[in-house]
Amino acid sequence: MLIVQKYGGTSVANVDRIKAVAKRVVKTAKEGHKVAVVVSAMAGETDKLINLAHQVSSAPREREMDLMLSSGERVTCALTAIAIEELGHKAMAFTGRQMGIITDDVHTKAKIEKIAGERAKKALDEGYIIVVAGFQGITEGGSDVTTLGRGGSDLSAVAIASALNADLCEIYTDVDGVYTTDPNIVPEARKLNKISYEEMLELASLGAKVLQTRSVEFAMKYEVPVVVRSSFNDNQGTLVTKEDKDMEKVVVSGVAYDKNQAKITVMGVPDKPGIAARLFKGIADAGIVVDMIVQNVSSDGKAADISFTVPRTDTKKTLKLTEGIAKELGAKGVDMKEDIAKISIVGVGMRTHSGVASQMFETLAKHSVNIIMISTSEIKVSCIIDAKYTELAVRVLHDAFGLAQGKV
Repeated sequence: MLIVQKYGGTSVANVDRIKAVAKRVVKTAKEGHKVAVVVSAMAGETDKLINLAHQVSSAPREREMDLMLSSGERVTCALTAIAIEELGHKAMAFTGRQMGIITDDVHTKAKIEKIAGERAKKALDEGYIIVVAGFQGITEGGSDVTTLGRGGSDLSAVAIASALNADLCEIYTDVDGVYTTDPNIVPEARKLNKISYEEMLELASLGAKVLQTRSVEFAMKYEVPVVVRSSFNDNQGTLVTKEDKDMEKVVVSGVAYDKNQAKITVMGVPDKPGIAARLFKGIADAGIVVDMIVQNVSSDGKAADISFTVPRTDTKKTLKLTEGIAKELGAKGVDMKEDIAKISIVGVGMRTHSGVASQMFETLAKHSVNIIMISTSEIKVSCIIDAKYTELAVRVLHDAFGLAQGKV
């Protein structure tokens, strides 16, 4: 088998942990597998580099930021290759450029367009363990270094697994799989043996931090089997794979939450065609991602209130922009609320089971948790609630859908 293993920042946080990773990698190779390793920068290194840049400039150029930020993973991949060699196995380190990871030219959040990988394939055939610096690539022609955004090493690993036709992509992190919810809030949370790409994508986008959203999208598109495992033990992880019939028997697979939410409301907007388009085009053009949208029309049909949510990190930028657009539209004003959270239930079984949403609403009502906004899809129901009720909502929903250990 050809196995791609990715190790995150906590797994390679210091020399001792890098040596432990090297032992795990060599053990896999001795079991008869070809191994490609993708590594992140040491924990905290990327933030350290960002802080250094901002000590020099309040607005450093993104091109130079990418060149600097890519250095963290290069250091780790070289050290990991050296540690593997020290254990008596041939290893070769590759930067994103040497791996042939070609991206678009959007600095700090580039998208992978293709991976050549010929040199890496040759090294694997010659018996080398290859170690690749994650999170980075180069533009077409190799003129500029690019980075893939936060969590980009997950995407690097999945993309490399696809390019090399790997049999498996193992994502090693500080947790030993995907849980039904955050075990820090619900100690009885249960580790899932497997989960569908769609469910994992929803959970990742809704706040679960186990896998980067884009890496799940890539895995689903190219059907790359992914296993989430811990680098600190040998426990069986969670397989992220194609949906099967057994998965549909479970109505709800997990409960996710996201406190990085803010609600903007444009009040008294004239209710006529094109108003919403004008509002949200202006926000989209600024690169702001809008999540949930609710529009309430007055009884006389002449005006409406439009509420929407954005990441809390974009609140100030969104508020300033929205106030300008609202004035142009003749709206009465703009209101902002930051102390909110999004609570969500996810499960492919929702497609074939009725009453799931009503059970969620009844459970929250029973515990006096007011719902501010609602959004649904085939396999997800999300509610915006006051942030102070987040942990309570997670616990009662987890219990209501029988997700604890020993109940499924």
